[in-house]
Amino acid sequence: MITPRQLRVVAIGGGTGLSTLLRGLKRFVAAPACASALAAPSSKDLPCLIRELSAIVTVTDDGGSSGRLREDLHMLPPGDIRNCLVALSQDELMLSRLFQYRFPQGGLQGHSFGNLFLAALTGITGDFAQAVQTSSQILATCGRIYPCTTANATLSARMDDGSIVHGETNITASQRSITELMLSPADAGPLPETLDAIAAADLITLGPGSLYTSLITNLLIRGIPQALAASHATRVYICNLMTQANESLGLTASQHIEKILDHAGAQIFDYALINTAPIGPVTLAQYASFDQSPIEADLDRIRSLGVEPITGNFVHEGDVLRHSYDHVAETVLNLALNR
Repeated sequence: MITPRQLRVVAIGGGTGLSTLLRGLKRFVAAPACASALAAPSSKDLPCLIRELSAIVTVTDDGGSSGRLREDLHMLPPGDIRNCLVALSQDELMLSRLFQYRFPQGGLQGHSFGNLFLAALTGITGDFAQAVQTSSQILATCGRIYPCTTANATLSARMDDGSIVHGETNITASQRSITELMLSPADAGPLPETLDAIAAADLITLGPGSLYTSLITNLLIRGIPQALAASHATRVYICNLMTQANESLGLTASQHIEKILDHAGAQIFDYALINTAPIGPVTLAQYASFDQSPIEADLDRIRSLGVEPITGNFVHEGDVLRHSYDHVAETVLNLALNR
């Protein structure tokens, strides 16, 4: 089947949210080796819809295996990049087992194979961004992956009591609420390919993911908010399902958007994907033990921000709560196709 239009898609974020979304989007990539093998039964009406798929990934993690490699080898943290490589790979099951394998003991204890793989390629190529592209070629991924910057950038956050906390791990561990996120160096710039991908995009997504440390951090990179504001693409914010301690506790969906727009300094969304389906009582109780609750869908307030809410059931309930990536992918692609 020949589709009337093929889209260039850019997905921005980090953490498990971005990799989850990429699993849904890759089913529609037009590369023969990808689409024919990965198309899901639900994707019959949208085969080969994506001409190019690009992921822009945050690289400010300073904890765990990524943080150790960052400190020891003076390289960018590979963890979120690794997750995206796995998500976009054609043989995801085997690659996931290999790349997510963590050494249980010895000097490599706690390191994942995928992180070491990227570290080795960085050493060989002498450039982290080149190592990521080489990894994509070796693994025949169904898209391109770009770190949001190649600068050795560190996050700082101003908390609700006026204190400043430095480093992503310390920010996440803080008991205070974040009011402003900052980046050092403040003028950290993106790869030229990142701005090119945004300029050429037909669809751009931001989220789901931790409000500050997965999403807003990308918008602190010089030139990215301006490129998003100038884009003629369909621009969609994918709202989280639940609030998150110290990043978004108590914030409604519109307040998430307000925080993002405040840091971007420009209007960068046309639509916001908001879950309005109920979540099971067992799952709610599980998250309530961590003071987390479903994000309120204050739709009128979202519209007052110049953003059109798209509501529906976007939930997948398993061991943990996740977005239903197939449904989310189909929804955002249809938005771009029918705009």
